[in-house]
Amino acid sequence: MTDHLLEATGLTKTYALPGGGRHTAAEDITFTVPPGGALGIVGESGSGKTTVARMLVGLVRPDKGEIRVEGGLRPSRPSRGKAARLARARQIQMVFQDPYISLDPRLTAEQCVATALRLHGKAESAAALLDRVGLGTREARARPRELSGGQRQRLAIARSLAVDPKILVLDEAVAALDVSIQAQILRLLEEIRRDTAVALVFVSHDLAVVQHVTDEVLVMRRGKAVEHGPTQRVLTAPEDPYTRLLLASVPTEGWNPSDAVRARAALPG
Repeated sequence: MTDHLLEATGLTKTYALPGGGRHTAAEDITFTVPPGGALGIVGESGSGKTTVARMLVGLVRPDKGEIRVEGGLRPSRPSRGKAARLARARQIQMVFQDPYISLDPRLTAEQCVATALRLHGKAESAAALLDRVGLGTREARARPRELSGGQRQRLAIARSLAVDPKILVLDEAVAALDVSIQAQILRLLEEIRRDTAVALVFVSHDLAVVQHVTDEVLVMRRGKAVEHGPTQRVLTAPEDPYTRLLLASVPTEGWNPSDAVRARAALPG
């Protein structure tokens, strides 16, 4: 038995460039997440964090490395057969930055969740699951285009929970939302984690956001992990210059943009 629910070891992914050569999107990324834990993967655009998220859920196949859930190896190739596909889906679910592209525009919110419940043989009502994420009767009857961005994100989370996953991967799940809506979604994720014991992998460019929902943070730059540790320690005593840059870039009371400029100038390479 293992104390880790999720183990990622040596994940590496490279892509061929149009003009020749290779681009390493992620290199030797290793981390673990315990049952009910929450890991933040943080970095600017191009850092490789989304590539890691997509490898976790099987949308991208790693060139090297392996992913284990509850000690069992998670195949990098799509599973064959309905039972295997459903079992794989129950391990890890993903919520995207723009959930609209992953929602069937023809279905109401209730039909969307009901379909996932039925597919996985769950007896819970769709209305009850929507209520859990703060969507009421009016929203249940609405189609995705009739919902706000925050409501669509709640719907995407509800559909993911319908599968009863062990791990929920959220890729910039609040980046496109207003600050007040961000706070609501972050509070919702805290409640879901407490009530269901689902583990979270929260991908973001914003350290100020991950502090609300994570226990540990993995900071990525140019495809590599530059810092990894408890969230509170990383936020208060960062060891890597790049982490200090990310923190210096967050507007807070008394914030001085010059601090971010100096932090970037101090970066090696």
